[in-house]
Amino acid sequence: MTVDDEGRSVPVPTEVRRVVSIVPSLTEAVAATAPGLLVGATDWCTRPADLDVPRIRGTKNPDVDAIVALRPDLVVANQEENRVGDLDALRAAGVAVYVTDIRTLDGAFGSLDRMLAACGLARPGWLDDAEKAWAAVPEPAERRRAVIPIWRKPWMAVGSDTFTGAVLARLGVDNVLDASEERYPRFDPAGLPPVDLAVLPDEPYLFTADDGPEAFPGVPSALVSGRLLTWYGPSLAEAARDLPASLAG
Repeated sequence: MTVDDEGRSVPVPTEVRRVVSIVPSLTEAVAATAPGLLVGATDWCTRPADLDVPRIRGTKNPDVDAIVALRPDLVVANQEENRVGDLDALRAAGVAVYVTDIRTLDGAFGSLDRMLAACGLARPGWLDDAEKAWAAVPEPAERRRAVIPIWRKPWMAVGSDTFTGAVLARLGVDNVLDASEERYPRFDPAGLPPVDLAVLPDEPYLFTADDGPEAFPGVPSALVSGRLLTWYGPSLAEAARDLPASLAG
């Protein structure tokens, strides 16, 4: 019996031929490893760009009936991205659901390896490349304190125990809201403790040079790719190469 990241036994069939992914990062990971295995994905699954499968709405509101109708051998999900009620509804319909839980870089490499193995796939070369790329990133010479907004109206930011925070910490950027009780707390830009940097991703909110930096006067801003900052999958190697320069300011 296969066991997922939550410690739950998953009744994966001996041969997996049909997979539905309800997480963009996992969609890209499966598609890059075994083109043709995916038979369904969310509306937000934008990678690979040529992915041509039925769409089943979003990560927070998947169409459970549509997923069941696709007759997947396995649905791959994530503890943070997907709601327990939706996953339980899929299980109640007889669908095998494998849940990942990714909060650190090292955790990402292991979790992706296990998830792909649950799909009947061998460890792919891109995962080895990603792990080597991050191992080659030099230890930061200095550390900076940053706020990492993900939304405005209301302002929300990365808080505690997140993959995004772990990626930035590896690059010498410490999240000023890391002690928050919430993973994505609301905040007031005027009420922040001193910060050295505002890290502004282009997703889920599309921050730009004209929309975001002005809220943090006197603080340097770094506009970065949200995919490289928050996705775990084939983008990991690219993140190791490109994020340090993006954060340099």
